Amino acid sequence: MESNFELFKSSIRGEVILPQDNGYEESRKVYNAMIDKRPGMIVKCVDVADVISCVNYGRENNLLIAVRGGGHNGGGLGICDDGMVIDLSGIKFVRVDTKNNTVRVGGGNVWGEVDHATHPFGLAVPAGIISTTGVGGLTLGGGVGHLSRKFGLTIDNVLEADMVLADGTFVTVNESQHSDLFWAIRGGGGNFGIVTSFKFQAHPVKTVIGGPTLWPIEQTEEIMEWYHDFIHDIPEELNGFIATMIIPGPPFPEELHLKQFCGIVWCYVGDPNKFEELFQPVVDKNPIFNHVGEMPYPSVQTLFDGLMPSGMQWYWRADFFNDLRAEARAEHKKFGSCIPTPLSQMHLYPISGAASRPGPTDTPWAYRHAKYAGVFVGVDPDPAKAEELTTWAKSYQEALHPYSSGGAYTNFMMDEGHDRVKDSYGQNYDRLVEIKGKYDPNNLFRVNQNIKPK
Repeated sequence: MESNFELFKSSIRGEVILPQDNGYEESRKVYNAMIDKRPGMIVKCVDVADVISCVNYGRENNLLIAVRGGGHNGGGLGICDDGMVIDLSGIKFVRVDTKNNTVRVGGGNVWGEVDHATHPFGLAVPAGIISTTGVGGLTLGGGVGHLSRKFGLTIDNVLEADMVLADGTFVTVNESQHSDLFWAIRGGGGNFGIVTSFKFQAHPVKTVIGGPTLWPIEQTEEIMEWYHDFIHDIPEELNGFIATMIIPGPPFPEELHLKQFCGIVWCYVGDPNKFEELFQPVVDKNPIFNHVGEMPYPSVQTLFDGLMPSGMQWYWRADFFNDLRAEARAEHKKFGSCIPTPLSQMHLYPISGAASRPGPTDTPWAYRHAKYAGVFVGVDPDPAKAEELTTWAKSYQEALHPYSSGGAYTNFMMDEGHDRVKDSYGQNYDRLVEIKGKYDPNNLFRVNQNIKPK
């Protein structure tokens, strides 16, 4: 008679990888090399049936379950010790429907694959700033990026999702089917089930005008004060996130290498004939580097891919902010002047225009009123630098936290405890707890920014 495990294994069309197998060490790696966990098995699913088998086996055998899409999560929430990793990377497809400009995407896709498929049709789905990011993780947490001011967060463009629930059932969720669950997954993370496909609204975006402008770090306070007034008043076709950063090397000019800067990365999706006039106030601030030009949208999404490959040490901290007051600007200059490694940086993503229009309870993403989603990241390829970059990111965030509006964008959070998760959902938390209790009462899906059922 076959064992319970052998029966399970024979039900999987994909691959079941165990610790003794040749591919195990490579398969357990995630984007953040600071995360080093050893699951009991990794199951590379290729279809919904595989996912259902995994969920049922994991539940019946009391296994800890982690779900991995692109593996980019800062806190390493796509992997776990001892339990089962349900790896969705084999569930990949992108289907574009030009009749209504919608896109159906597999739960294992990364955003670069979506951009590749939509670009020939002159379409794009708002999503992040790095093309190797997984579709599932970014979407379930919110989705802030270059197109947020014009077309909203990624969750504002989700029309439907297919899911496997904790009891192994398969459902399609949208405004008219399981509408409570549809609400919950648009910002509530991976708490409610495993999404095997998404249906997105795409928008007409073909060519953008984008790229970075840089100022010496000494001008941080001046540039941030100007930026705060500028970014929230201009037409929403222009987006720009502001950063403190080091230029690590090529493709930037040699004279900029390893120096600290206050930078803004721009992306404009409006009428090209109106750009020059709209951008003139930026030029008037005399950036020492201005490399803003016309490019295909997928190119702006891949600008930083080469600098941020998988396998580096990462430490993340985050906060929402309502303003850039003088005290905060001074801290940005202070910490921006002592960035520990060439890839460590701080970003403030504006939440305005279309991203700010939904009400605070329209989706679980409760901080529509905040002006910025801030992230502080220490990054370096060398494990010996882990403590140094962690200390810098923590200290930077803690210095700015008194000026924050509470909570943080959950996609930018590490494992920071239940109170931090609760704070990040604000007035939506109790409703999320209720929906969690309905669809996952035993908290099978808990390797995430966890919402505990009552």
